[in-house]
Amino acid sequence: MVRFLVFLLGTLTAAGPARPGALGPGTPLPPADHHAGGQQCPESPAWPGGGSSPKRRRISPRAMRIAALVAGCLIFRRAIASVVLIGLSAGLHLVGLNIRLPSIRFAWPWQTISAGATTANTDLGPWVLQKIEGISKPALGQANFTFFFTHKVSKNIGPWPCWYASTFYAVGHASATVDLNPGAAWWAPVSGHFRLRILGRPHGGQPGHVTVTMVLPRPQLPRSVHDIAIDNIPSKPIDTQHSWTYPGFGCGVVLRPQFPESVLYSEAQQIAFYKSQHIPQVTRPLITTAEAVAAQTIRANFIQPTVNALGYQLDQFAIHWSAAP
Repeated sequence: MVRFLVFLLGTLTAAGPARPGALGPGTPLPPADHHAGGQQCPESPAWPGGGSSPKRRRISPRAMRIAALVAGCLIFRRAIASVVLIGLSAGLHLVGLNIRLPSIRFAWPWQTISAGATTANTDLGPWVLQKIEGISKPALGQANFTFFFTHKVSKNIGPWPCWYASTFYAVGHASATVDLNPGAAWWAPVSGHFRLRILGRPHGGQPGHVTVTMVLPRPQLPRSVHDIAIDNIPSKPIDTQHSWTYPGFGCGVVLRPQFPESVLYSEAQQIAFYKSQHIPQVTRPLITTAEAVAAQTIRANFIQPTVNALGYQLDQFAIHWSAAP
């Protein structure tokens, strides 16, 4: 490298402009006439025939800056190449191109890369965790379920008790959420919530192999009725019941107008919210789908592209669920 810098500086300084009166090499000097006109000419300077040499030209500041820049690029070439490849891989992934790029691991010139998984964990783990910490949206797991509900209204007409009820069919849609990035404290090394194990490092053009294990908070079931959607409430009930106290017909005529769709929707929403919290036939699919969506999202969109860009294959990925919030 030192020889290369000396050669570069020489090429930048050797091509300077020629001095006035300089003769090409090998051109003989004309004989000095010491007695022309009866006067002795002053003794000519010894340059270039001999005597004192001309003053050396200084290296220009621009040449020094160029040489320093080239030297810096050569010294930090591994770190620069690694960052450029990671940025290029991320850009290609965003536009949907899956192109395998060369693998160059990030390293400073003064770092000593020793054999073993500890160094590989230090290099690869922070890059993967940085991608995970950039997640801003939770994963959603949805479940659809059907149910029947009965809306009943009671109102006395004079001395006669009167009630009217209708049974409706409804479809509920509920969502459970998984926080894919619980915060910096969650990913602290002492928590043990993130483990990346190197099974083999890239060598001889072959990719390395890693496994990743994570711990995330358990999926959250719907927290309010506003997390529930209802559809398929028909305009007509599938069954009706009313009191047979005379006049039963009058009871139905009086009370049935109190069945507007907004009232039915609100009641169905309350019933569906209760089911999404307490009925296993609803809660189990909600949690299962939320866990599956979370695992697929974090693996396919964050971990797999990152380790692939760094020259590794993801051999195994697992998520464990913590009861802690």
